[in-house]
Amino acid sequence: MPLSDVVIVDTTLREGEQFIHADFSSESKLEIARALSDFGVRYLEVTSPAASRRSREDAQAIASAGLPGTVAAHVRCHPDDAAIALDTGVGALHMVMATSPILRAASHGKAISEVVRMAAEVAEFVRKRAPDVSIRFSSEDAFRCPLSDLMNVYLPLAELKLFDRFGIADTTGAATPDRVADVVGLLHRLTAMPIEFHGHNDIGCAVANAHAAVTNGATHINTSVLGLGERNGITPLEGMIAVMYAADRAGTMARFRLDALPGLCRRVAELAEVAVPFNQVLVGETAFSHKAGIHTKAVYNDPRAYEALDPADFGLTREIAIGHRLTGWNAVRVRADALGMRLALSDLKEATARVKHAADGQRLTLDDVDRILAEVAAESTRRSA
Repeated sequence: MPLSDVVIVDTTLREGEQFIHADFSSESKLEIARALSDFGVRYLEVTSPAASRRSREDAQAIASAGLPGTVAAHVRCHPDDAAIALDTGVGALHMVMATSPILRAASHGKAISEVVRMAAEVAEFVRKRAPDVSIRFSSEDAFRCPLSDLMNVYLPLAELKLFDRFGIADTTGAATPDRVADVVGLLHRLTAMPIEFHGHNDIGCAVANAHAAVTNGATHINTSVLGLGERNGITPLEGMIAVMYAADRAGTMARFRLDALPGLCRRVAELAEVAVPFNQVLVGETAFSHKAGIHTKAVYNDPRAYEALDPADFGLTREIAIGHRLTGWNAVRVRADALGMRLALSDLKEATARVKHAADGQRLTLDDVDRILAEVAAESTRRSA
């Protein structure tokens, strides 16, 4: 599947709500849902309506908001949870159940055969009550589960023809891309079903794992804005968008309002009461910053020399730092030109030397650089007089 065609299943309104600092109000949830929809996301996952009265009301409000696409409720493999979710009007149910030995023992205590039976019974219940509702079954903690156990879950369920999609979750965020590629590839080949990948970021591999999942058969990827979620969170929406854009700029730009992404991230950060990390993919304050002299020279000549992504496509601008000891005369020349100064090469190199010397002793502002340039320009004029 081409990377630009992958379906983003954004779970900021479910996984993001589980972020330790998040406490989204009902109004905030609806605002986030609309912002995600405006950006171009067409699949939103919300907290189980069975979790609380407000969770039910929030799910119903989002499902009835008239947003394009699908609103899915994340539920346990239990008919009561499914019934409560269906009453809210959501268009999909995302059923989940633990499959790894350690998580089965610590949570529901069921054998693999019982996992299959419970998932099948709930799916049959949903099909009878709401035949048009999409159903996804996902195995929680799949990548710490023996492959034999995983296949003993998915293969019998695939034969029932009750599910629209299978999910597979790296719940502890400890999987690596090679492991994800092997497991997702095997599941895709043996079931011939659409596959949804949910990856946590505990060892920093969430985006790479999502990429490995797609290139090995996954059709859907779970994301959240800024990667908000349990512990270190999951695949960040902006990270996945960056991967898709790098693979197919035109296709990604056609699907999403990329210039809306920075504002979406800033707003969700504000609602979660956290700062956008300085080095966050695409939207961090240093994402398009350049400093070293050899970098700045090349970027002035052709930004693609040191940028895989074009900031203009995201409504952003690049920053090229000048006032530091690593600066080069090409960067100083561009600043001089911007000020209307046409300095000889010898003067530019003198100004650059003075900037470097001054920066060795203190942090310089752009005004400091401009002052040095003005001094060098004045000396050059006096020499020519």
